Amino acid sequence: MNGFVKLTEAQRAQFRDEGYLIVRNALDEDQIHQLLEAGDRLIATDERLNRHKTSEYYDGFRNCIVMDDAFIPLLTNDITLPLVIQLLGSNLQLSTSHLIYRHPDPPGTPDSIRRPGWHRDGGRIMRDLGEARYPRMGLKCAFYLTDLSEPNSGVTMLAQGSNQLVEKIDIPEGAADPENALEPLLNPGDCVIFEYRTWHAGAPNFTSRTRKAVMIGYCYRWLKPLDFVKQDRSFLDKLNHLESYLAGEEIDDTLEFQPTGGFNPLNKWCAEHGVEPDRMGL
Repeated sequence: MNGFVKLTEAQRAQFRDEGYLIVRNALDEDQIHQLLEAGDRLIATDERLNRHKTSEYYDGFRNCIVMDDAFIPLLTNDITLPLVIQLLGSNLQLSTSHLIYRHPDPPGTPDSIRRPGWHRDGGRIMRDLGEARYPRMGLKCAFYLTDLSEPNSGVTMLAQGSNQLVEKIDIPEGAADPENALEPLLNPGDCVIFEYRTWHAGAPNFTSRTRKAVMIGYCYRWLKPLDFVKQDRSFLDKLNHLESYLAGEEIDDTLEFQPTGGFNPLNKWCAEHGVEPDRMGL
């Protein structure tokens, strides 16, 4: 991570109140090309390890960051990671890396189809704590690799402000979506950052193109990641100091108890750019 992208107060307010941000041009053409090549290679295989395929229209891999080196730079993307730190603070780790291919729907599919349906992220958090007690614990950076500039292209829809809900989302009878639903129109390389608590769903894909995306999730280091317990040594050895830390490796050899959590390389970045490492809420 070499740059500094300052989070504006308007962006902070939007993320707090609506649960998402749209970041344009988070990836350049070379990065998009490398990610598409890697994703296409994986999807074309019969690999079952980490595969997440729910139907013939929705395919992908969890913990994809270990499956091709092309995904590793997304972890410390120069545009999105600075924004994530300013939103959540520096006490972070990788929670999930998810390659998702949303294939076109067949003719005759109703426009009410949602693959997947409306849901929140976070694994067991809601089940264990309940909707009303679900705090802000993480977010995803959804990097889109294909053209989603027209409706019904398979983009991830968002329910604006649903991160604030203390009960399940309300979808009016006979409707496919809540009244505050947003279908972002995106170009290749755009990224949507959204909170785990923000309700979202997959729009129909009535184009002739497969919608391709990689979602990188971050959570606090005191949470268990969604995709892995501990990454293999062979993967960690490929990473630089910061990447390894974000991938969950403990790189502090201090023996004494440290109530602040120990050494954190993100704190150096925060000090260099005048960013408060402890968010203390939005």
